[in-house]
Order: sequence, then structure tokens, then C-alpha cells
Amino acid sequence: MNLNWLIRRNRFKNRAKTEKREWQWPAFVTEWRRYARRAALIALTSGALAALGWALDRPVQVISMDGSFQRVSPGQIEQALVPYAHTGFMSADLDRIQRSVEALPWVMHARIQRRWPNSLHVTVIEQTAAARWGESGLLNTRGELFIKAAAHVPAELPRLSGPEGTESQVAQRYMSVQGRMLEAGMRIAALRLDERGAWEMDLDSGVTVRLGRRDVDERIARFIRTASQVIAHRLNDIAYVDMRYSNGFAIGWRSPAAPAPTPAKRPDDTDA
Repeated sequence: MNLNWLIRRNRFKNRAKTEKREWQWPAFVTEWRRYARRAALIALTSGALAALGWALDRPVQVISMDGSFQRVSPGQIEQALVPYAHTGFMSADLDRIQRSVEALPWVMHARIQRRWPNSLHVTVIEQTAAARWGESGLLNTRGELFIKAAAHVPAELPRLSGPEGTESQVAQRYMSVQGRMLEAGMRIAALRLDERGAWEMDLDSGVTVRLGRRDVDERIARFIRTASQVIAHRLNDIAYVDMRYSNGFAIGWRSPAAPAPTPAKRPDDTDA
């Protein structure tokens, strides 16, 4: 027997066996199976989460709330939450509920929280009225007009007024001045800005201070520093103090016979 022929025959057999053992699935089939396993895992996880969410999304049965409740009543809040009475614990849209509560008059901010297992908690922060605007509007401490026509206006609030859209400007001037006026023993009862841009303020003593359109802060400082000292003992006799002078002021007396100091210069006609 030819030995070389046997060796070649065995070599072919071994190669055939080796090729048979190393055969694999095509690459695209392997990738498809891998993606299929991933998709099945994602679907299973999503289904489990959906089932868990459905189990947890029980109807809200309790609504609790806290706040000062001086201007806002719990009944008003409950009324604002009526459209969400049958919402689910997990599906409740907290942002929409918050906007509904904050739409109530006197509500500055509301916070809505879920509380396990079936309740919502509402925390309400009320507006603080710093001044009245016009006849019945109310401004908060940021100078925002939060109520245009209040049913009840606290009598102790100062009255601010001005053209439409100037609420913040007038409020900021009032808040920048009121502290200095209080330190000087005076209180602002009203502050006005007219259509021409001229300012006036009324003191709680009944005296009107005319400030004009220019150098308003400087004139207020000069009034506190000098004019207030002059008029301090005769407030009941004085109708107004005119600060629209470059280096002085004029006093208008309630009685025409009362004397008045002569200002250093005439007021600027363009500022009168």
C-alpha cells in the first residue's frame, strides 16, 4: 500500500472534521438573536413597570393642606382641586394642580406633594400686601399688582398711583424711601406719579410734598435733611412743601395769612 496516499487521505478526513466542528451561524443571524433578546428584556421590564404603576396608581382619597390661611380659605383650595378629584396617585399632574391653586387671589406660591399611599399635600404661601394701587388694587412686596379690584383693602396701607404699567416703578420708589422717612419720624400715606412724570407724596400728617420730575431722590433727601426740621412743629398749619427749587423750598400754608419762607431761587418752570 502506498504510504503517501494514506497520509493524504487522513489529512483530508481531519480537515473535514475540523471544518465541521468550527461551523457557526451567519453573523446577521447572531446579531438578530442578540437584538431579539434585548427587545424581549426591555418589553418584560416595561411591562413589569407598567403593572407596578397601575397597581400604585390608586385614586387619591385624602388631600391635606397647610398655610397661614389669613386671606385664602381651605374651602377655596378644595374648590380649585375639584377637577382633579378622581385623579390617580401616580398619574396626578402636580404642575397643573399647582397652577390651579396659584390662580386663586392672594396665593403667591403653592407646592403640591404626593404622600404615600393615596394622598396629596398642598402647601400655600400667601401674598403680602405692601401697598394699595389706585382705588382698590393691591401691590405685593415685589411691586407686583396681584389684585386689581380687592373686595377689602386694609386701611393702613399706603396708597400708590400712576399711569398704567408704572406699578413696579412707583412701588420701588416707595420702598426705597419709606425706611428713611420712618427714621425721620414721618410716614408716607400716598405716593403719586402723574402723566407728565412728576412725583408727589402725602404724609400721614396731611402735608403734601411736591417733588417734580427731576432729581427726585436728591429732593427727597433734602426734604428729610432740612425741610422736615423746619415744618416739624407746624404740620397742622402746612398744606404743602414745594421742593422743586435748586437750593431751597417753599411752604404753602393752610391759612393765607400765615408767613412763608422765601425760596433761594424760583422753581424751574419746566418742572412745575
